[in-house]
Amino acid sequence: MSLADRTIPTPEEFDAYKERFSNWGRWGEDDQLGTLNHISEDVRQQAAGLVQTGRSVSCARPLATEQVLSGRRNESPADHRMNIGGMGSSDYIGVSYHGFANTHIDALCHIFTADGRLYNGRPKSDVTEDGALNNSVDFWRHGIVTRGVLYDVTRHRGVDHVSFDEPVHGWELADVADAEGVQPGSGDAVLVRCGATEFWKANPDFEPVWKAPGLHASTLEFLYETDAALLGWDLMEAPEQDQYKAPAMPIHSTAIPYMGLPLLDNADFDELATACAELGRWEFQLVIAPLYVKGGTGSPVNPIAIF
Repeated sequence: MSLADRTIPTPEEFDAYKERFSNWGRWGEDDQLGTLNHISEDVRQQAAGLVQTGRSVSCARPLATEQVLSGRRNESPADHRMNIGGMGSSDYIGVSYHGFANTHIDALCHIFTADGRLYNGRPKSDVTEDGALNNSVDFWRHGIVTRGVLYDVTRHRGVDHVSFDEPVHGWELADVADAEGVQPGSGDAVLVRCGATEFWKANPDFEPVWKAPGLHASTLEFLYETDAALLGWDLMEAPEQDQYKAPAMPIHSTAIPYMGLPLLDNADFDELATACAELGRWEFQLVIAPLYVKGGTGSPVNPIAIF
């Protein structure tokens, strides 16, 4: 299987991804950044050069309290409590952000291999009740600043959202980039728009939520071969990939523990897509600032695209 012949991987080929796309040891045994190593100082400078108008766009969804989103998709609503006094106000926020509701980034300690290891071969015992000793989000406290590219699959297909029978494949991402006039580059944040807002609007009671349409495991080859720094998506992994027997969905199971590729989950690319269409360009500076949580498995984030 390859991008060139446009065929999906067999179960045997997918299983071989663990070694074929592994980045263990690529940046040394002490590496904590994974594919964020592709974001060099030159890449950051080039991304800064993409800022021409100063227009900025958020790619985050609102924190999913019960008032914002109810139902199966938000089984652990965020807790937002107000404290209103005579001279001012304050509030408390608590959130279990992993899942299918809140915009967040997955750290490299979030998913283990089937035999109980973290990215770079570290033991899962490094994740303790007091936090992760390695591969945690605090190693990204200096921020993720790079070129973002919006792969607007919905626009490319001329649909409101992707369908169950047509998942997004790696070769389609190459087609979208070509149609948008973008050359994939090392250190890119690959942001894939599948039309989540329209999908959930049309299917408000759809469950289980992890069976929503989205990306196929074939996208892993594209991400590896183009030296992507991270993958961001509004809908996640396509269903009907049970043949790969992945313990935590095929892309999550490969991207995080083997490739060391951070995942930006539950993003909102609708306003970004509008800005890209209006400006006629699908590349921009992207800034993501994870919370500084010692030992954290990720963080809620508000990704900002700057044109």
